[in-house]
Amino acid sequence: MSQSASTQPSAGLIELSERIGHDFADWSLLERALAHRSWCAETPGAISNERLEFLGDAVLGWVIADIVFHRYPVAEGQLTDLRKSVVNAIALAEVAQEIGLGNHLLLGRGEAAAGGADKPSILSDAFEAVLGAVYLDGGADAAFSMVDRLVVPRMPDSADAIGQFDQKTELQELCARLGKGAPVYEVSSHGPDHAKTFRAMVFVDGEV
Repeated sequence: MSQSASTQPSAGLIELSERIGHDFADWSLLERALAHRSWCAETPGAISNERLEFLGDAVLGWVIADIVFHRYPVAEGQLTDLRKSVVNAIALAEVAQEIGLGNHLLLGRGEAAAGGADKPSILSDAFEAVLGAVYLDGGADAAFSMVDRLVVPRMPDSADAIGQFDQKTELQELCARLGKGAPVYEVSSHGPDHAKTFRAMVFVDGEV
């Protein structure tokens, strides 16, 4: 897949852009957002998605901060909890799976064989890279719209629900108090793109 501007995007890229909700003027940005460093290591001249991920992470932080500030009349501590509920690798990986992002990732042979397309860390990084690409291609409004449409629905819809929405943090703090390792989450999926079934598991010191 070319890393230069695409005048005729593949059917796969068009399908992904429809799920993202953004029609790219420069398709090479979306192509680059899908290029994992493992693929670039095997593809001379290819540019990875890491710079776009850096940009997307900053854009995501800004959009979520803006939304929670204006839509939730709660104290600062609860604003932080709201932001953490969606600005984390597990939540972003779940959003990435919902739009079928893993099916379009460019992965090196070893990473692909190791199931990289389903790894939360790779999926969440790729989602941020795609957001960075949308920001560069369509500006702040396009990026804001993407986050508002795909990420914000995962946030609690009332202040009363905030405390119940951060069980991951509570579990992490409990493990720390008990002297155990940090929880490790694994998210998998199966089924067709339009009707996927997701399964999440959490491991503490190797035990489910």
